[in-house]
Amino acid sequence: MTAASYSRIMGANERIQLGLIGCGGRGVGVMGTFLNTQQIDVTAVCDIYGERIDAAQQKATKAVGFTDHRKLLAAKNVDAVLIATPDHWHSGCAIDALNAGKDVYVEKPLTLTIEEGPQIVKAARINNRICQVGMQQRSGQHYLQAKREYFDTGKLGKVTLARTWWHGNGAHLRRAPERLATQPSNLDWARFLGPVKWRDWDPQQFWNFRAYLEYGGGQVTDLFTHWIDVVHMMMGQDNPVAAVASGGVYHYKDGRTAPDTIHVLLEYPAEWTATFEATLAPGIKGEGVEICGTLGKLYIDRRRFEFQSIEKGAPPVVVQSPREQTIDHVENFLACCRSRKLPNGDVYIGHRSAAASHLGNIAYLQKRRLKYNPDREEILPL
Repeated sequence: MTAASYSRIMGANERIQLGLIGCGGRGVGVMGTFLNTQQIDVTAVCDIYGERIDAAQQKATKAVGFTDHRKLLAAKNVDAVLIATPDHWHSGCAIDALNAGKDVYVEKPLTLTIEEGPQIVKAARINNRICQVGMQQRSGQHYLQAKREYFDTGKLGKVTLARTWWHGNGAHLRRAPERLATQPSNLDWARFLGPVKWRDWDPQQFWNFRAYLEYGGGQVTDLFTHWIDVVHMMMGQDNPVAAVASGGVYHYKDGRTAPDTIHVLLEYPAEWTATFEATLAPGIKGEGVEICGTLGKLYIDRRRFEFQSIEKGAPPVVVQSPREQTIDHVENFLACCRSRKLPNGDVYIGHRSAAASHLGNIAYLQKRRLKYNPDREEILPL
């Protein structure tokens, strides 16, 4: 019998008891969204840095603090967990939580490597747990409207190209504050490293983990995962068969291992391609998705979508987002914790979109065109 067999069955109006694993800015921010639903109590918070535990407890005043996520998972008053650690801890924390019988909301990307994905999917299914990946566009109202009105109806015609881009994302340019020049006594560096090989205290690697491929996939898995998931959602396809990529550390010669400029191109068997471009170089900002078909094109971001028909003189159709999508995504997760229905950003969906991003990074690192079997989920030999 699995650990999940002992998990509590929640009533329709019962408050869900939530634990937070990873109390950085994103974790505390999304925890605030959970609290704003008025449907949950935060009973536990966990981080390897005492200062961040203290900050989380200022918002969740009754939460018990932990420095080891396994001890949090052993708590009887935790029904579900929000995981917002650096990427290299997502897999371990998620699998441990699922095996402990907890429902899971885990920030994207779901995985650090393609190989981790099937293991998390298996843990969710074996334990019959809800696992929502933080790709909030899946629950966004104007995203769902665009899918219904332009993709489900075929109004774009034959789609041949999906362009995505995300320039100047400041999360990848964070500089460690001077107070971290010396490792704080209440920061467990060894536990932060976790599965990553040992290196001495490095404040920049701790503070800006996104810039290092040891801890994540740089802009590709941090940003492209959001956008390729939007493309997968609209197209109803998540099965790239080839990938190429090019880029490098062209501007920020600060020790980072993730490229500051990157181009990725994925090929899909239904005869269309998806691209991603990103640079951190100063002077260019902005992000979006543009899906091009034979009858028109649709642009979409987190604020609005715009459809432009190829029909001469046709005015563009513009629809604004009614609210920030994380709210919808959190509410969907909580509803599924009670109904036991699969959530909008189910673990398998999160795995497939992360895998597509990983293909881009692997092609970049190996400097070759990858061939991929999406059914067997394996990279094919040269």
